[in-house]
Amino acid sequence: MTLSADQLDSVRQVLRERRDSLGERVDELGRPPEAGDAIGFGKRIGDGTTEAISRLTDIGVGRSAEGVLERVTRALEKLDDGTYGVCDVCGRDIPAARLEAMPDSVLCVGCAAASVDAPPRR
Repeated sequence: MTLSADQLDSVRQVLRERRDSLGERVDELGRPPEAGDAIGFGKRIGDGTTEAISRLTDIGVGRSAEGVLERVTRALEKLDDGTYGVCDVCGRDIPAARLEAMPDSVLCVGCAAASVDAPPRR
């Protein structure tokens, strides 16, 4: 897949903005609670339980955001080294429609599906 210099610049700008926004969000979610904010589960639903559930939700959102941030960063690296639009796993071209919908795609549909189905690497 070949993109013009203008198209590549446009993608680069979108990815940089997304990287910056995600980085801020991950930093925000990674901050520890303020001193005095006790978080715990009690026998009754109350402020402590609500805060604990909210914090657990934030942790999940943060992990998801970190994954997207990694993909965005990798896509920017691929733009810089001239491999944007090429799957990191199989080396085939990533379809233009996928890149338009998800400019941070670094895997083709087949490899992305296989990585979701595969057990996590340790």
